[in-house]
Amino acid sequence: QVQLVESGGGLVQAGGSLRLSCAASGRTFSMYKMGWFRQAPGKEREFVAAIIWGGGSTDYADSVKGRFTISRDNAKNTAYLQMDSLKPEDTAVYFCAASYQRPWLTSSAGSAYNYWGQGTQVTVSS
Repeated sequence: QVQLVESGGGLVQAGGSLRLSCAASGRTFSMYKMGWFRQAPGKEREFVAAIIWGGGSTDYADSVKGRFTISRDNAKNTAYLQMDSLKPEDTAVYFCAASYQRPWLTSSAGSAYNYWGQGTQVTVSS
């Protein structure tokens, strides 16, 4: 069992930056691949970024490629999402997720993840 807690959300102006953190409980964090997803009001949840267990491979949604960076620190049981050049359309609740299924491969499918955090709100004003 893994418990995930996101932090770092908030209100920022367009063009600004935020860094989200996802703290995981348990001693096996390094055995999980991690993902970030987001859900805007009235919209479906969508994939944002993913990283494999060792951090050697990442994947991004086209909408955030070049602006967002996913990383992890297995010694701190924490995953991060650095968000730069934020746009109003990035406004959403951001969720981190963990998966023990094929952790050597990234996945953009929500169904591939076994554990989810409660989410953190990111609001980008124009």
